[in-house]
Amino acid sequence: MVDSPHNNLATPQMQRPFTSRSTEWLNSLVKGEPVKPDENAVRPKLTPPPNPAPAQPSRGRGPAAPADQPVARTDLNSQTAHAQLLEKTKKGRIDVYFVGDSITRRWGATDYPDFLANWKQNFHGWNAANFGWGADSTQNILWRLQNGEMDDVRPKIIVVMAGTNNVGANVPPGGDDAKVADITNGLKAILDACRQKAPDALVVVMGITPRNDNMAVLATINKINANVARLADGQKVRYLNINDKLADPDGKLRDGMSPDRLHLSAKGYQVWADALKPVFTEVLGRQRRTTWPRRRPAIPARPAVAACRLKGNETVLLLQRFDSLPLNW
Repeated sequence: MVDSPHNNLATPQMQRPFTSRSTEWLNSLVKGEPVKPDENAVRPKLTPPPNPAPAQPSRGRGPAAPADQPVARTDLNSQTAHAQLLEKTKKGRIDVYFVGDSITRRWGATDYPDFLANWKQNFHGWNAANFGWGADSTQNILWRLQNGEMDDVRPKIIVVMAGTNNVGANVPPGGDDAKVADITNGLKAILDACRQKAPDALVVVMGITPRNDNMAVLATINKINANVARLADGQKVRYLNINDKLADPDGKLRDGMSPDRLHLSAKGYQVWADALKPVFTEVLGRQRRTTWPRRRPAIPARPAVAACRLKGNETVLLLQRFDSLPLNW
């Protein structure tokens, strides 16, 4: 199991300067005094990404880049997460590589302990690592894959869950044909990047899961999933859709599958795990619940053999170890 602190970005010590400064600012505001800038504030210097990519426009401001073009996240949390995910690639053998957005990320995150417990229960012994990051679009995932997060990892299985942030909660007024084609291209680009980075791996691409924040987008999701299914060859790329287990035939999420009509609950994650485990067993074999070297069973002490002989008027007891006897004794 590979763990990383990338989902817990601020310690109490890191938060304290900001907390004390906020208290001073509020006190000045209440008293009607002018707020003075903090001359001692330390402002972090951000290093540019290794391969600069166009910054992602703010949601709702201007057109987004095509879904098959890599786009870097420029917020500090995402840059920090990227650096820590790069470190995760060096922390041990990874046989199963999960990549995606928040639906993937929450499964292996320490700030969702119930989901993390479900992750460990289902995947311990298969060397699974989680490379999901919240709010990522296909563009962002593609950028991360092209900027080191799969370099030299050589997983045997890659699980891709992506696309829901590109779908969003709205249907374009003029129809969704262009949107469907764009997101399909984005998912194809992710699959191509995975195949390039790990040509020997089996790639499992998941169908986009139902979102009930706007039932109208279900038709868009179904069209994209139909396109993605055709990208799978059944050998190196497999398509896996669990939507009939998560939702009814109309796309309404079943009770207990989602806490917010978008993300998965522990019950929903178990549905996903149950669908993946037969594939993992086929490729990797049964889970090895014990990851440390097993001790050899102790060899019982061999019994001594007693014999007697007469020596004068005395009886002498002769002892001989069993291991000194012939093997066919």
